[in-house]
Order: sequence, then C-alpha cells, then structure tokens
Amino acid sequence: MTMTPEQAAWFQGTFQRLVDNVDRAVQGKREIVSLVLASMLAEGHVLLEDAPGTGKTSLAKALAATVQGTSARIQFTPDLLPSDVTGVTIYDQQQHRFEFHKGPIFASIVLADEINRASPKTQSALLEVMEESRVTVDGVTHETGRPFLVIATQNPIEQAGTYKLPEAQLDRFLIKTSIGYPDIAVTESILAGASDRNPSAGLSAIITTSAVADMADLGASVHVEPAVLRYVAELAEATREDCAIRLGVSVRGAIAMIRIAKVWAASQGRHFVLPDDIKTLARPVWQHRLLLDAEAEFAGTSSDTVIARVLDAVAAPQARAAA
Repeated sequence: MTMTPEQAAWFQGTFQRLVDNVDRAVQGKREIVSLVLASMLAEGHVLLEDAPGTGKTSLAKALAATVQGTSARIQFTPDLLPSDVTGVTIYDQQQHRFEFHKGPIFASIVLADEINRASPKTQSALLEVMEESRVTVDGVTHETGRPFLVIATQNPIEQAGTYKLPEAQLDRFLIKTSIGYPDIAVTESILAGASDRNPSAGLSAIITTSAVADMADLGASVHVEPAVLRYVAELAEATREDCAIRLGVSVRGAIAMIRIAKVWAASQGRHFVLPDDIKTLARPVWQHRLLLDAEAEFAGTSSDTVIARVLDAVAAPQARAAA
C-alpha cells in the first residue's frame, strides 16, 4: 500500500518534532540530525568521521531519549573482543543451563566510538548485526529489536594504531557524514549551558519505539517512479565506469539510496520521491562506497568530485507526482 498525502503530512510533522527535540541537545545541526534520523527510519546505520568533542555521544543519547529507547556506548580499542560487543553465553550452576548475557549491541541506539581502533576480528562482529539486526552466538540467534541504529565514529586526524575499515564493512553504513563544529552564536549558547553535563537527560520522549517501527514501515511505502529507479541505476553504473574509480557503487548502495530517499521524501511532506532527493542524498549515501584509483587520488581527485561529475553527466528525469 502506497503512502497517502495525508500520511505524508503526518510523517513530516512528526519528523520535525523529533528533529526539534534532538536539536535541544545537539544545537545548530538540524541538517545532520535530519540525516541521522532519516537513516534510523530507513533502518540503516551511520558512520561519523569527526574530530573529538563535536557532540557524537550527545547525538546518540538525545536520539534514544527522543524515541523512548535505550542507548549504549562501546569504546573500541585494540583489545576489545567480539563477545564484548555481542554478548556471551555463561553456564548458570544453580539452574544447570547456559544463559545468554546480551552485550551493548542490543540497545536501540549504539554508539561505536572510534570503530577503526578495534581489530578486524572485532569489527567483523558488527557485520551480521548491522545487516540483519540479529546476533548469532553458539548457534542461537537473538534479535536486536526495532529501532536499531549503529552510529560509528572514526577520527580522520589521528590514524596511528587504527585498522582501516574494509569495503565490505563500509558498505553496511547507509550514510557517512560529520557533525562538525558549530558556528560562534551556537557555541556561545552551548557555553552558556556548560554546567549541564548531560543535556539529553532533560529531553522528553516524543514517540515510543513501537511508533518508530510504524514510521519506518510507513516510510517504506513512499512511491518511487520507474524513471527515478532508472536514474539511480544509471548513476550507480556511471560511478563504476568513471576513470578515477576502482570500485563504484554496488547494488546494495543503490538499494540504500532508494530506502533513505523514500524516508527523506516523506520528511518533506511528499508521498513520492523526486530526482532532487537523489541529488541531495548522493554525497552522504555514496561517498564512502567509492574506492578511488591510486593515481587519481594522488592527483587530488576525491569521492565528492566523482559524485559531482556523475550528477552532471547523467540527466535527471522529469518525474511526475504519484497519484
């Protein structure tokens, strides 16, 4: 069943209320908050490449408080084990049976802080849970529930003692973005409330976790014209054929674009996706999925350059509104 205009209007109003609430804790970053929230409703995950102290933990806590969910922070270090993330099975001597003790990955919003500092073995522990929202330990599968959002961070400045995320891991993230530093006016406002060490603690829940799951299902019902589907397919193909690219956008990357474009359109009060939605989301959804040729990278070409070039080269369709 396709979303109706009335449902789109309700979705937009609820979405903006959620953004307004999170903005009370993470000030001056409404666009980033909107992207992260859209990723959660598209049931994807977020990679934040940012310097320390920009509000990543506050964002995760504020989101969890807004949707009446739980939050967990995992500090990734070289000695972190997969079981420290997923959980472990322990034998109960009184009950004479094995019991599974859930790890921090079972929270609604999980902040995987400095994910590239953990070993590849520990990083791989996130592959199944990020893709399928479940964890298998000792042959038993455990569901994470809905909503489930992993916000992983990595520091772009300090690379010593880190393990670069492989392409298969990067492809699991729906978007990659950064919060960045606030402007002077917002910084002044933050400093005025510096005595409050946990700004998200005072936030009231706007909706329940079950309502978030309903919003995710509703967002998935947004209409996408065949012409827009073809546009995304042509853009993905163009990235693979670009002379500066060794590895272009995969089919998973194209599917990710459609998933978040539906939610993004609904957040704008529309029950159909426009080509402009694809253009707006191209950078955060695809920049981390492109593997540049070494010579092109040395010459100064970036993923953003390639995406801009592809958007210019591929003609956007004149999509009509859904009935």
